[in-house]
Amino acid sequence: MTVNERRKALLDLNLSDRHEQEKGGRGLLPEVMVQGSQVAVFIAITALIGLATWWKVRSIGGSHDGSGKEVFLAGGGLTWLYVAGSITLTNLSTEQLVGMNGNQMLLLAWWEISGFVGLMILAFIFVPIYYRQGCTTVTELLERRYEGGSIRTVISAIFLLGNILIYLPAALYSGSLFLKSMFGVDWPLLWFAAPMAIIAAIYTITGGLKAVAVMDTFSGIGVLAVALLVVILALNAVDFDLVSGVPPERISMVGDTDSPIPFHTLFTGMLFIQIFYWSTNQNITQKAMTAPTIREAQKGVMAAAVVRILIIPVIVVVPGVVGYKLFGPMGDASYGRMVAHVLPPWMSGAFAALMAAAVIAHTSAILNSSVALYAIDFHDKFIRSVKSHWKLAAWTSAVLTGTSILLVPAFENAKSIINLLQELNGLSSMPVLSAFIAGLLFANVDARAAIIGLVFGVASYALHTFVLYKPDMLYPGETFYQHIGWSGLHYIDVMLMVLVASVIVALTSNRVIFGNVARYVGPGARRDG
Repeated sequence: MTVNERRKALLDLNLSDRHEQEKGGRGLLPEVMVQGSQVAVFIAITALIGLATWWKVRSIGGSHDGSGKEVFLAGGGLTWLYVAGSITLTNLSTEQLVGMNGNQMLLLAWWEISGFVGLMILAFIFVPIYYRQGCTTVTELLERRYEGGSIRTVISAIFLLGNILIYLPAALYSGSLFLKSMFGVDWPLLWFAAPMAIIAAIYTITGGLKAVAVMDTFSGIGVLAVALLVVILALNAVDFDLVSGVPPERISMVGDTDSPIPFHTLFTGMLFIQIFYWSTNQNITQKAMTAPTIREAQKGVMAAAVVRILIIPVIVVVPGVVGYKLFGPMGDASYGRMVAHVLPPWMSGAFAALMAAAVIAHTSAILNSSVALYAIDFHDKFIRSVKSHWKLAAWTSAVLTGTSILLVPAFENAKSIINLLQELNGLSSMPVLSAFIAGLLFANVDARAAIIGLVFGVASYALHTFVLYKPDMLYPGETFYQHIGWSGLHYIDVMLMVLVASVIVALTSNRVIFGNVARYVGPGARRDG
């Protein structure tokens, strides 16, 4: 499972839970009566975050000159605190808190723990490279490393389509479903999704990444504080005994071959999943490039890594396991049920406001990254030079906001579409990473060779995902791997295989088809002169 497939498991909020809700059962949170105090607290906190963001953005100042650096990199003026806050909230939203707790297993914490390693690699390897190359988008680095810019365009298109078709509408979908259940109302999801999307667009249009990063930080502090409070109160509800009465597989951190994360995969594909997500993903790395210096950026990334290792793992798994102990298997309803069980009623409005702020901040961050990809890698390159990125960002944000809202019903009504989109997006992670590896570790590589390697990687992973892993596709009642006795082969293992094969194909194509001899320039390479 790629990071995108991981998000499939987290974003695909269990439809059966929603159907139960529609029949009068529980959804993500128990149905409650909306009280005036809840609404008042919700509005007050939402307004407070907005005012605090406006005040802080004004105090930071800046040229507001419409340059790409001003709009998409916050003018390079953010301190480590806002770098850390923006990275954290770009990753953390309702899909993590609800979806990962919905697995009701401690084992899922490995995704977040291993993220610490990915952030360290971003801080000490990729951040210096991006800063020295003066990049606004990660794909600019590829164009400078390869002979030819076609690889930049292809990978930018992959990132942009993934944001438009999956990440933006999925964030709105999961957040809307959460708020709908929180307030216990039978409103269409679009009634929640549209206002959050519009507010997110306003932040992006009026303040650029500067406003997004500041809002990320302010809302992130609140979300993390309440989430930690939920953990403490949940443990208190079971007298801090997380073990008794819970099946061993739900509290073990060593996964067997049939678990979501077999232990051996921590040493195969997991590391490269984290490198792709934290170091080559525009949605994340853009936030690391907003500081004035490499050192300040590294401090922000390291602070995000500390949050990742000390706070995030417990808030995304412990409430779910406690929920299993108290209420039994509940899937995605577990976190909401636990929140309603342990938080005082007066805090529900505050909790809803903070979660809404998290969704808005998360959406704003992805929206700003999407606008940057379009403006820098497509409009400026193929249409005409951009005089004011503020104007271009405004109409691009409006278009992407509209498409995101329109796609929310697709996530609501058709589980097959969700799975298909996530699987298709998941096809790209290791092939994209292979282009970065070949470009950074080797010189004299043609961009077209990298594209051949990327296409090969997508095709080979598609073969594994849609044919070899599917029961009954080749052999009745079993997968291809089960038939040949490789039932223990996990998709994370396959990801490493695809990555290595994609790099080999790219380098071979570079030599055989384009007549270039790649030269290794990575760690340990001999330096002439």
